[in-house]
Amino acid sequence: MPIRVLVVDDSGFFRRRIAEILDSDSGIEVVGSAENGEQAIAKVRELDPDVVTMDIEMPVMDGITAVRKIMAESPRPILMFSSLTTEGAQATLDALEAGAVDFLPKRFSDMAGDEDSARMLLRRRVRSLSRSRARSASAPGTSTPARESRPTARREEADRQAADAAKQQPPVARTRPPTPLRQLRAVLIGTSTGGPVALQEVLKPLPASFPLPIVLVQHMPASFTPAFADRLNAMCNIEVRQAKDGDALKPGVALLAPGGMQLTLERGSQTHVRIAESPLGTIYKPSVDAAFSSAVDALRGQVLAVVLTGMGADGREGARALKGAGAQVWSQDAATCVVYGMPAAVAEAGLSDHVYPLPEIGPALVKGFC
Repeated sequence: MPIRVLVVDDSGFFRRRIAEILDSDSGIEVVGSAENGEQAIAKVRELDPDVVTMDIEMPVMDGITAVRKIMAESPRPILMFSSLTTEGAQATLDALEAGAVDFLPKRFSDMAGDEDSARMLLRRRVRSLSRSRARSASAPGTSTPARESRPTARREEADRQAADAAKQQPPVARTRPPTPLRQLRAVLIGTSTGGPVALQEVLKPLPASFPLPIVLVQHMPASFTPAFADRLNAMCNIEVRQAKDGDALKPGVALLAPGGMQLTLERGSQTHVRIAESPLGTIYKPSVDAAFSSAVDALRGQVLAVVLTGMGADGREGARALKGAGAQVWSQDAATCVVYGMPAAVAEAGLSDHVYPLPEIGPALVKGFC
């Protein structure tokens, strides 16, 4: 059966454009459209689509209100279309917090370098989100988180290849025994699709006195990470802020990697972060693998690496390097992931010391370190 999609936007031109792109895939069927949030709610009741694409700013009822009502009444994956601006970042984060699971730039030129790649990206994203609905339907009561950086079709293809490759990897052989939790020096968390809400759930239980520094790597555009760091800081007991070049790691402080850049760790009188432009050809900006791998030398592998929901396999090779140096690795389970890609790559490579449902990760950090 084809994936059934409802397209919601106040622009008739944009609705037709999205419908034409999705209908060109034989595995996807646009079953209806709506021009405001109120119509969207009625169409969801009538048509029961597998995936909804939703604009944010619309007359009568805006997209954020519509998302909140749909998720309260009849939860399903909702893909937002957003502008990559500071205002767009705030609205998109509101939509993700309301229950949307993903977003794409509304301007196709921001999605990918050419029209064909943008079209392919949209179709792949809808396919991926439809699988998340099937998984959540088989596991009632699980939470549904939210999304990442400037996407490209090239990265989508790399994600697919990396996920396939992960299944072929043999279990890692430790060169050192695992370091006990109480002897670890930092927590590193990597995530992608579904990450904004997942990170909220992980960080909220931590007390202000949490004894370790935390480094967060979330695939997200450069215009979004300052607003996201501020949002996390406002809702958490620990301090959360966007990392700056040279920032020292401090207990009870979480540093968020800036979007569009690379965060690595460096040893000195104090372990600190380096923020730099990405080398030419780098797919993930920021990269979980880059941050994780740098901790092998900077922290002698004495870290807990946590891999949360996301597409592809970013974080697997960094986790492999850390595991060999004695680090501990946790991953999120399939049932609570929006997309079980990154955690699956880690678990299937034999790298996970523990696999936790999302609601248990924050309490496990408190129990392990406080």
